[in-house]
Amino acid sequence: MLESLGTLAHGRVRLWHWNGQSLRLTAGADPGWSLIPPEKAGLVATPGGTAWLEPVNGSHGLWLEVGAQGPDPQREEHLRQAAPRVLSLVTALLDSERQRAYVAEELAGRYEEIELLYAISEILGRTLRLEEAAQIIVREVSAVVGARRASIMVFDEPSGTLRTVAARGFAPDGLVPVAVEDDCSIAARVFRDGRTVTYDPSNPESLPPECGGGRGYRGHSFLSVPITYATPGTELRCVGVMNLTDRVGGDRFTLDDRKLVSAVANQIGAAVENARLVERDAQQQRLQRELELAHDLQLKLLPSPAVLQGAADVAARCLPADSVGGDFYTFSRLGPGKVGVMLGDVASHGFSAALVMALVMAAAGIHAAASDRPDETLSALLESLSSELARTEMHFSVFYGVLDPISGLLEYANAGHPHAFRVPRRGRAERLEATAPPLGLATAGSIKRRQVPWSVGDDLLVLWTDGLVDARNDAGEPFGEHRLVAEIEAHREKTPEEVVRRVLEQADSFGSHPTDDRTLLVLRI
Repeated sequence: MLESLGTLAHGRVRLWHWNGQSLRLTAGADPGWSLIPPEKAGLVATPGGTAWLEPVNGSHGLWLEVGAQGPDPQREEHLRQAAPRVLSLVTALLDSERQRAYVAEELAGRYEEIELLYAISEILGRTLRLEEAAQIIVREVSAVVGARRASIMVFDEPSGTLRTVAARGFAPDGLVPVAVEDDCSIAARVFRDGRTVTYDPSNPESLPPECGGGRGYRGHSFLSVPITYATPGTELRCVGVMNLTDRVGGDRFTLDDRKLVSAVANQIGAAVENARLVERDAQQQRLQRELELAHDLQLKLLPSPAVLQGAADVAARCLPADSVGGDFYTFSRLGPGKVGVMLGDVASHGFSAALVMALVMAAAGIHAAASDRPDETLSALLESLSSELARTEMHFSVFYGVLDPISGLLEYANAGHPHAFRVPRRGRAERLEATAPPLGLATAGSIKRRQVPWSVGDDLLVLWTDGLVDARNDAGEPFGEHRLVAEIEAHREKTPEEVVRRVLEQADSFGSHPTDDRTLLVLRI
């Protein structure tokens, strides 16, 4: 790189680093000598001839040398003119490298979080004993956020206390139940208020004053998060508390730590409630409750149309054949006016498909934010999930489109999903053909993208899964794609919400009996 910049400057280019005493060479040909920087940028005499020396902004001690041989005044004037251009390029290159390193670190951290959430989903899916699952979760969460001590406490209704069901880094005699009315217990406060409490050791005022006094809180960062749960149609209630204490390095817990632990707490809320039901009800009642909770949690993973409010009009329904399923959709804002829309169908249903669906949803959000090219997003999604898809021998079809109202284009990548259409205000619906096999069957580099024109305010993007058209009536006749497309074309001028309602009503009146998950999404921008 420096050789190319030297050609641009018609001289030599080096980077030096100030170590407090002298400048030491960082990049470029070694001249065999060192320099002392001037008080300000300018021309200096060096053993190798006249050079321009100037600090690189925001680089923490880097100096740029642009040099030329001999005292020729014209060469010195050339250095004065060339140095700012070279400095601008060097600064831009360093900024780009710092940004790349930051993004790489951020993505690496997000992958670790995704793996943690997926691991916890698997743990909760394969065990019935709360204590066993909680102990594994405590170990995994404390390792990811760097906490030396951690615990999970659940509410024991008969005694009115919080009892510890799993802990790491605590002496056994310290694990006594805590009354939920204890004003000097942070865990009890979190349970009562249903709000996260965190303590930064560098800011003693962040600790509630009545919770000190020898409780062992001061001097250690801690994070206490409520474990909440709600059945459909009821208010959210607290069923326990997750505590993390004494962060490695003595640092406070970050905002990302709080978000991650809150997500974990939301996941295990259902497990805590299940444990209570195991003690109270029969085995069949408990299993039925698990299915209802899983259905509720899965639906909460799907985004609300409010995400695109002001940017697009969207309506969607997801109706699992079982309590949980493998259909999914997501949408997001991607930039100036752009909207990303994804819908997919895991080739199964039930718990196994739901677990893959949850992992896809988590990874899709990260990859969609990293690129607005649909083929790159699906390729990154395939790379993230390839090992899990191979292990479970599963695959899924997925359509991902990016609508740009400014350019009037829909750019999409379609991995084996046959039910994707552009429906214009007039004329026949246009199928958005597949550009690759389903993910899990596709190979790296096989995912392509296509562009189609988009009429803003007129066209509809319509996506659905095969459970909607494959459902059969009592005579064994499928509802069929032709009926669905005809219903959409008949109501294309209505709002997406009205279109979705009309299609589902038509499917129900047909008398279809679905055996697979059914999902329908309609969007106008």
